[in-house]
Amino acid sequence: MRFEIIPVTPYQQNCSLIWCETTLNAALVDPGGDVEQLLAAVRRAGVKLDKLLLTHAHLDHVGGALELARTLKLPIIGPHREDAFWLDALPEQARMFGFPPAEAFQPDQWLRDGDVIELGALRLRVIHCPGHTPGHVVFYEPVSRHAFVGDVLFQGSIGRTDFPRGNHAALITAIKQKLFPLGDDIAFVPGHGPMSTFGRERRANPYVGEDA
Repeated sequence: MRFEIIPVTPYQQNCSLIWCETTLNAALVDPGGDVEQLLAAVRRAGVKLDKLLLTHAHLDHVGGALELARTLKLPIIGPHREDAFWLDALPEQARMFGFPPAEAFQPDQWLRDGDVIELGALRLRVIHCPGHTPGHVVFYEPVSRHAFVGDVLFQGSIGRTDFPRGNHAALITAIKQKLFPLGDDIAFVPGHGPMSTFGRERRANPYVGEDA
């Protein structure tokens, strides 16, 4: 697997272009906006975009999905159905946070814990990690040992849980019981900020580390 991180929106959300090196089939994880910038990255990489993957339904992670899906006739996959209320509220989210107008939508496929997404020869495992939002999922690629975790976990921090239906205890449980057991060597792309590893966060993260 290869990938490129493309920060988008005023929130500098990490959209990831990921692709199979064998087939060049590609996906965008969390295309939050700045669609022309994302399309330029796809062209530079010389890959074939065939799906859009959403970790959760906050606007800065999904704001460009509908335009891309309609323009390129791509399926939108994810998040978990528990985030449907956030997708329904996209117009309100746009007004509240000063984003361009956004239209509510539903994905072509909701995801569940344990689902597997095929991308060329890649097999991305879906891990339901509620807490930041109730329907948040993580995408894990076991061969390259990389995970795309959205706003669950950051370098030195964790996702906010003060939004509607956020759950701090559920977030902590998901990180400690679903992500950290995958292995200390797993490198992850967070929704914002620099990459890290599960081992680094397990040891030193002040919210979920060994001394927390």
